[in-house]
Amino acid sequence: MERIKLLWDFRGPNAAPIAKHHAVHLKEFVQAENLKNTLCETQKMNELYWITYLVVDKVHMNDLRERLKPNRGQLYTE
Repeated sequence: MERIKLLWDFRGPNAAPIAKHHAVHLKEFVQAENLKNTLCETQKMNELYWITYLVVDKVHMNDLRERLKPNRGQLYTE
């Protein structure tokens, strides 16, 4: 099944802790919604730019895009 990577961008001197905190909430959401086959992580792009991402099955994309308001999305390839 095709998977989608929903991304949130965080910039500035506090980007790292904010991105990590956002990931905690996304993981809580995934658990509360009983979503399967997900991946939620943070990634350092540079000192002042971090991302948090959530990988989900494409079937959930429209619903989660409306509810979680990611900055952007892309196809996920492993």
